[in-house]
Amino acid sequence: MPSALRPEQMRAYFALTEAVSLLQYAVAQQLQADGGLSYVQFEILATVADAEAALTMTDLADRVVYSRSGLTHQARLLEDAGLITRAPSPDDQRATLVDITEAGRARLAAVLPGHVQVVRDLLFEPMSARDVRTLGDLMTRTRDHMRARPPRSALRRSAGGITADSGHPRGHDRA
Repeated sequence: MPSALRPEQMRAYFALTEAVSLLQYAVAQQLQADGGLSYVQFEILATVADAEAALTMTDLADRVVYSRSGLTHQARLLEDAGLITRAPSPDDQRATLVDITEAGRARLAAVLPGHVQVVRDLLFEPMSARDVRTLGDLMTRTRDHMRARPPRSALRRSAGGITADSGHPRGHDRA
């Protein structure tokens, strides 16, 4: 069994998780109020809008770090609302392509100003430009380390929720 985290590691870990929770809560409230979107729906729309071409559902799941079943449910809701389209891939009969509609782009444009304001106020307001660069560097390195593991779509499933290959729990649905 690994030893406990050092006090400075514990402090950093709890500060990070609390800050992320507070920011996600405020962002979720703003997205719901301004556009009737959950955070995951916003993330899906933004990811598909930023892509150069339609994405497969697998690629989208890996980019937004969301379970396949949860993503399918959220994509169905967005499709029913006319914000995205899903269609079979002409290149791979097993794949489904996702693209954003004009209505999806309009909804994204409607929520972005408030989203940017919440992020600026809560995350960046107390930081200097140097702090922002340092945070970006640290989080990029951390994210890259975490993403160096196989994408979740490539992990095998097991009845207990632990992958046979990695020993890591599968992701939980977020809504």
